[in-house]
Amino acid sequence: MSTSRLSLAVESGQIELPSEGRIAIFAPTAGFDLSALPRDRVQVVTGLKPDFDAFQIAGYDVSVAAEGPYAAAIVCLTRAKTEARALLATAEGMADLIIIDGQKTDGVDSMLKDCKKRADVLGSFSKAHGKLFWFENGDFEDWVEAGPSQVAEGFVTRPGVFSADGIDPASAALVAALPEKLGRQVADLGAGWGYLSKSILERSDVESLYLIEANHAALECARENLTDSRADFHWADATVWEPRAKMNTVVMNPPFHSGRAADPGLGRAFIAAAARMLAPNGSLWMVANRHLGYETTLETLFTKVEEVSGDNRFKILRADRPTRSGR
Repeated sequence: MSTSRLSLAVESGQIELPSEGRIAIFAPTAGFDLSALPRDRVQVVTGLKPDFDAFQIAGYDVSVAAEGPYAAAIVCLTRAKTEARALLATAEGMADLIIIDGQKTDGVDSMLKDCKKRADVLGSFSKAHGKLFWFENGDFEDWVEAGPSQVAEGFVTRPGVFSADGIDPASAALVAALPEKLGRQVADLGAGWGYLSKSILERSDVESLYLIEANHAALECARENLTDSRADFHWADATVWEPRAKMNTVVMNPPFHSGRAADPGLGRAFIAAAARMLAPNGSLWMVANRHLGYETTLETLFTKVEEVSGDNRFKILRADRPTRSGR
């Protein structure tokens, strides 16, 4: 774990934290350096299950939603601009001192420019291709999240969830390729707000569908989008989730980014998880960007692998019968 901008700024005296009261930190990723903060006064606010678990194991008070008021609040900028603004507005409504931390690629410079128009910016600190700045007395009421919004086909989404503005074309391609029969026990890994799952539940042979999603907000959207009693919702890291029974089919559009960095290893971990949870004669159906070479992993963990369909952007892959090493 490298020293964060936050720790450097606090330890150098550029930021003076309140001596009393709780301190919230919104959306930090696992491993984020919080060593400059008094652990017993910190509440980590995150809806991402792997990050939630990591900070909880480290001994922090962790919550999926802010539980203010706070003496100070730190907001780690997220990729989605609307989500980042909503987090900032939530923090500003619960604390007097607000600290923003983000990379240049996350739009921290434009966020600082916007905040100078709305608040008393007290200082800034640049390090490692990013910036920290802090302010008081802001007015961000118009940035407060308005709540769920509807996209195509009546689905509900929220800012910050994958494909919040509409149906992901890769997922749509996978839906078009799925067979009429999927079996009794089916899992949707990285289920998001439920688009793939809704299609799966149109099949009468499905008795139980497990929606596994690490983003709490996305899973809450899925609960709104799917009222079928066969849907079983799990806020969990799909790479480590263990089902109650072996699956007949696993369906997925796995993520391949960790933050802004491409991470094909995440997709490979999803494939390995699918192989472990499938029955000996089970099948994996997945979609991937054309350039991602998942076939080698699939061929190691499954007896049969084929590309069912695709185009110049996506490929639909089917893998049957996990090997003993895969299970």
